Amino acid sequence: MASKKKQQNLFKGAEGKLAAYEAKQAEGQARIARRSRDNRIAIIAGIAALLIAGISQVSYSLVHPSPKSTGAVTAAPSESASATPSSSSSPASASPSASTNPLVPNPAIAQNRLWNGTMQVNNATLGIQLFGNKAPQATANFISLVNKGFYKGVTCHRLTTSGIYVLQCGDPKGDGTGGPGYSFGPIENVPAANAQGIATYKTGYLAMANAGTPDSNGSQFFIVYKDSPLSPAYTVFGQITSGLSGLNPIIKAGVADGSGDGKPAVPTTLGAIKLN
Repeated sequence: MASKKKQQNLFKGAEGKLAAYEAKQAEGQARIARRSRDNRIAIIAGIAALLIAGISQVSYSLVHPSPKSTGAVTAAPSESASATPSSSSSPASASPSASTNPLVPNPAIAQNRLWNGTMQVNNATLGIQLFGNKAPQATANFISLVNKGFYKGVTCHRLTTSGIYVLQCGDPKGDGTGGPGYSFGPIENVPAANAQGIATYKTGYLAMANAGTPDSNGSQFFIVYKDSPLSPAYTVFGQITSGLSGLNPIIKAGVADGSGDGKPAVPTTLGAIKLN
């Protein structure tokens, strides 16, 4: 008992108080060290998470081009091309306007009616009809660009002659990556697909090209000069009603590099487009 009392009395003296103080200080320093270590771990973890997220975003951008990057080539033409006509096409697959971009023309411009007119492609004069009743957003966009003179002098930069048969036009850059400065959706008026998910874009269809997403339409469109199997992912906004044979010199000359998909061997340019 005496030894215990003597030991307890040590903490009542100056040395005991110092030892107790130093013990508390050491404990406090240990807490600070642990907190600092935990904070460093949290910061490192946060940075790692940001790096992983950044890498994932880059990967996504590489795999899925942004709306402005419309030159992707799959089974369909760049900026993705496909079509849908009048009688055999299905109703619009979304509301008339899915875009909130103020630059996108109002679908009301299409007046929910058919539009008739002509389109000059090199020396050919094509009779055209636009489906303002079935594809109001795409039709309004085309009408607006025509009224601005956007298409005049713009090249048709892509011809496909194997598997699918389209002439793609409307890119002011002439390389499949250009557009009007905005993109829009939805996808409208597409043909019905078969059990394999493939639709027939019929001869004469006018369809919007896109970058592979429903909201990536722009100014590029394609003319189907022969029935073509495509995924039902491209708005059919009109059809050629006459003069399609006028494209034969372009089609027969083929692709400049001899392949089945690329720049037409015959330089091809859009001329005047008139609508009423």
